[in-house]
Amino acid sequence: MRIALFCHSLLSDWNHGNAHFLRGIASELCSRGHDVRAYEPRDAWSVRHLIREQGEAATDAVRTVYPRIAVERYDRGTLDLDRALDGADLVMVHEWNDRDLIERIGTHRARSGKYRLLFHDTHHRSITDQPGMAACDLAGYDGVLVFGDVIRGIYLRQGWARRVWTWHEAADTRIFHPVAVEACEGDLTWIGNWGDEERTAELHEFLLEPVRALRLRARVYGVRYPPEAQIALRQAGAEYLGWLPNYEVPDVFARFRATVHVPRRPYAGALPGIPTIRVFEALACGIPLISAPWEDCENLFAPGKDFLIARNGTEMTKLLRFLLSDPEAARETANHGLRTILGRHTCAHRVDELLEICAQLRLSSSSGDPYA
Repeated sequence: MRIALFCHSLLSDWNHGNAHFLRGIASELCSRGHDVRAYEPRDAWSVRHLIREQGEAATDAVRTVYPRIAVERYDRGTLDLDRALDGADLVMVHEWNDRDLIERIGTHRARSGKYRLLFHDTHHRSITDQPGMAACDLAGYDGVLVFGDVIRGIYLRQGWARRVWTWHEAADTRIFHPVAVEACEGDLTWIGNWGDEERTAELHEFLLEPVRALRLRARVYGVRYPPEAQIALRQAGAEYLGWLPNYEVPDVFARFRATVHVPRRPYAGALPGIPTIRVFEALACGIPLISAPWEDCENLFAPGKDFLIARNGTEMTKLLRFLLSDPEAARETANHGLRTILGRHTCAHRVDELLEICAQLRLSSSSGDPYA
């Protein structure tokens, strides 16, 4: 198939976790002989922040790591949809696009009828900004892909779309896998963005206080850490190193003995069953994981076996002490999580699911395949 993917960015993962999964999906599709081209706005804010902080070399490096993915940066005012969509069999439009573009592509599909069109939603706005989502016209779309059953239910109940499929995120195991290293560099690492008060209290409870109480050798990576957050990290005894390219995460995980997952409040509360991409990636790297509370109501994992659950900061401290003092238990937890990822939650699994959805839409997976 010829596939056009419209997204905020594949070149930048600066505060943009959606790039992780989409890169993996595009890579897997390309490996199967499909022709994939990604379109992203030239002025995407994630790219602007990345270049301002790291320079143009950061985006060049992404093209080197993902050589099969063709990325075209467009100017918002001059994007020629007739040219971009010419010959496409499948078009996927991610929710992190301007509403005007989302609706323009829907109108183009309704007018041309020459391709299948899917909307892809991997955000909590369906809960936190329902008026905004309701105002987005998806009438021209053949269906919607969402990353959790709870969001699928919202789309159907609100009448935003007639056909909605749950399509969970997953690990890109071309990048995320166990890495052999000669020596461990510390006890705990956490990789994530501080953000805008969606989990500040939780980070203090489930990350900083356990690091302080156990005097762990801890290292933290991410962006959008205000001065007060960096001060809190130093006071807890954690080293803060700023932005980390997502494709370098496996090397960091390999050098630490454990990691934690601290979900943002909308996911922990209003969106049960959605772990976000970080859980899939950590387990794929074979590192023991302890998570702050979230409800796995969609049975993606085996909590207690794939990873441990801490109901509060006190439990997080106890469980970290346990895993760090019992290498066999840590190894067993990590191996169980890795087996679950490899058995159910890779980007290859998700591409299989996508091609099944294409079949339901009467779109042949070999249609327009230049390698057939």
